[in-house]
Amino acid sequence: MKTITARADLALYGAPPAYTEIVHVGRPNIVAPDVYLGRVASILQSRWLTNNGPVVQEFEARLAAYLGVRHCVVTSNATVGLEIAIRALGLSGEVILPSWTFIATAHALSWQGITPVFADVLPGTHNVDPASVERLVTSRTTGIIGVHLWGRCADIAGLQAVAERHRLKLMFDAAHAFGSRYGGRRVGRFGSCEVFSFHATKALNSMEGGAIATNDDALAQAARLMRNFGFEDFDRVVHLGTNGKMVEVCAAMGLVNLDAFEDIVAVNRRIHTSYRDALAGIAGISLLQYAPEEENSHHYVVLEIGAAYPASRDEVVAALRAENIVARKYFWPGCHRMKPYAGSPQLASTHLRVTEEISERVIVLPTGTALPDGAVGVIAAVVRCLGQRP
Repeated sequence: MKTITARADLALYGAPPAYTEIVHVGRPNIVAPDVYLGRVASILQSRWLTNNGPVVQEFEARLAAYLGVRHCVVTSNATVGLEIAIRALGLSGEVILPSWTFIATAHALSWQGITPVFADVLPGTHNVDPASVERLVTSRTTGIIGVHLWGRCADIAGLQAVAERHRLKLMFDAAHAFGSRYGGRRVGRFGSCEVFSFHATKALNSMEGGAIATNDDALAQAARLMRNFGFEDFDRVVHLGTNGKMVEVCAAMGLVNLDAFEDIVAVNRRIHTSYRDALAGIAGISLLQYAPEEENSHHYVVLEIGAAYPASRDEVVAALRAENIVARKYFWPGCHRMKPYAGSPQLASTHLRVTEEISERVIVLPTGTALPDGAVGVIAAVVRCLGQRP
């Protein structure tokens, strides 16, 4: 391997010196801190810190209006949101989902005694393949969870067709997809419900949080009961529940960032274009592109290392780390090869060809409003230097 130890190697490409502060994937977008602190001061003065306060209610109303849905039920985080949505839909037995997703999608099922059945993905989009889903349907299958990976919409029509043919329930993990559109309509209204993440690493963050978006009145009512221990009012419990409430200060962060969301997207779009230009012409390197007809937050810069590139994905990650840049090999090695599931007799022989190929060549690069000037140049220089080794 050609080791990048001499700063002169990078200087050839105009790269600045190595960063003393670590630059990493998922640094939070923090906008208008003074506005946020003003909201926090008001919350503290009101002494209404949690339990469906006015700021949470405002956030829900703003989200529902933005998404164009009747209901948006915010939760403490997206994992709890998935668990509540799964239970509200009455899923049981087996549920089919892609292996190429964050582990929480699978855990939200397993945590409730439901068997996740892992489908393969499409090489061009990394989203779940409806044909793979259909091959996995059995008499125990009750539902499908589609995932809009990297904010690129899954084949919603294809998954809906499979669900209808087999009388299955369909929901979506939209953790990456706030602000995305499918067929001109915002993600949030497809399937029985869609679950968003507002974790600190997301394009729209509430520090920590999630939301269930739906046009199903009964599902929304059940979700509201379940996130608050099943309480219908102050004293009466009418439903099985948990503590899935979002606190007021998190909702305040969500509102401030929602006001600035279009500006955040514009920054992401410019950075993605800079990466595309800086990495152009390097043999074996490709950047996952966003479909021009679909609006997207551009919050994920996904690099694929092909066979024509002389270094491995892990060598690229290590070389970037030497420059204090932490890139991530999401979602390696795929849920079906992670210990809780790979050890299962049912999944021991599972082979998902596309997922396993992608898992060995994908790198997610830093982006967002916290990305320092010159970072794209340093990253491109490292990739270009490694690509020129003998």
